[in-house]
Amino acid sequence: MKSVAKRGGSRGRKTRGRTARGRVVVLGGGYAGTMAALRLAPYAQVTLVDPSDRFTERVRLHELAAGRPEVSHSRARMLHGTGIEHLAARATSLDPDARAVHTDSGRTLLYDRLVYALGSHTDPRGLGEKAFTAESAAALHKRLLDGPGALTVVGGGLTGIEMATEIAESHPAWRVRLLTGGEIGGGLSVRGRAHVRTVLDRLGVRVEEGHRVADADGVDADAVLWAGVLRATGGLAHDAGLVTDPVTGRLRVDAMLRSVSHPDIYAAGDAAAARTPRAGALRMACATALPTGSHVAGAIAAELRGAAPRPLSYGFFVQCVSLGRHDALIQSVRADDRPRERVLTGRPAARVKEQVVRNAVRVLHLAARRPGVIPLIPGIG
Repeated sequence: MKSVAKRGGSRGRKTRGRTARGRVVVLGGGYAGTMAALRLAPYAQVTLVDPSDRFTERVRLHELAAGRPEVSHSRARMLHGTGIEHLAARATSLDPDARAVHTDSGRTLLYDRLVYALGSHTDPRGLGEKAFTAESAAALHKRLLDGPGALTVVGGGLTGIEMATEIAESHPAWRVRLLTGGEIGGGLSVRGRAHVRTVLDRLGVRVEEGHRVADADGVDADAVLWAGVLRATGGLAHDAGLVTDPVTGRLRVDAMLRSVSHPDIYAAGDAAAARTPRAGALRMACATALPTGSHVAGAIAAELRGAAPRPLSYGFFVQCVSLGRHDALIQSVRADDRPRERVLTGRPAARVKEQVVRNAVRVLHLAARRPGVIPLIPGIG
C-alpha cells in the first residue's frame, strides 16, 4: 500500500524539476527517518518505507504504558504537501550492488541513495511469557488494568526509571520494584541520582541495585517490564554485507554518516554507529535521531548537486528524564554526555521535559512546511 503526499501550485512544478536528480529510499519512519525524508523532499524523489500509517512518539511510550490514550500521529497528515511517497511495507532484503530494496509488498525500489533508519528495539534476550518492553507499552497497560499485583522493572537506565515512576504514580495499587545490575541512573550526576532516588522512594518504588537478572521468567512478579540493552532493529544491513557493529548491530559509518563499506548508503538515528570529535560515540536517543536525520538529508542533497558532504558536528547538552507527570530531571551534560552537577528538578523540570517532547514533533511539522529552515535550528540542523 502506498500514498503520495502531493505538492501543489508553482512549488510542485519547481520541486519536480529538482527531483529528477536522484531517487532516495528511506527505510524507517521514526524521528530520524522522517526528518531525513522531509528535508530531502525538495531535492529528490523520496520514498519512505515504513509499515505503519502512524508516526509514534517513542519518547512517550512510558506514558502509553501508564494510560495515555495515544502517542502517535497520522503519517499522511505529517507528509501532506511534501511529495513524499509513503510505502506501507517492510523492507525484506537489500541488494547494494543493484541499489535495490525488496519489500514484503512485492515492490522492489531502486535508489541512488539509501537512508537506513530502522531504529532500535529492546534486546529480546532474557524475555519470557510475562515480560513486556517499552515497545509493547500498550499491552503492558492492558495488563495493569487487569488488576493490582507486583510489577518488576528490570533496568536502571533512563527507560527503566521513566517506566517505574510513571506506572507507580498512575497505578498506586501495583507494587513496583526496580532491579538494576549497577547503580541506578549511572550516567547522571550525584545530585541527579539523588533526586531520582527521592522520587522513587516517594512513589513507593523498591530499588535493588547490584541485582543482575538472567531472564524475566526468574523474576518473582506478576509482570516484568524489561528495560535492558537496545539493539539496532533487524539484520538487513548485516545480511546484505554491510559492515555493522557486532555488539549493537548498528551500521558503521564515516564522519558524514555514510556506510564505511557502501558510501551510497547513509545511516541515521539508532541504526547508525555514529560519533563526532566533541561527543564521541552517540547514544541511541531522540536527541541524536533528529540531528543525524537532518545531517544525512543535507549530505545527500549536497552530493546530488555535485558538492562534497560535510562531516557531522554534534555535542550533547542535556538529558531529560520524566519522573511521573509532575516531576522530572533536566540533567546538564558536557558535549561528550558526561554529567555536570547542574540540574533542574520538580514541576519546572516536568514542564521543560514536556516542551522538549512536543518540540520534537513540532520540528518535524516545520520540516514538512519549511525544510530549508531546519539547518538553522541549533542542535538539530
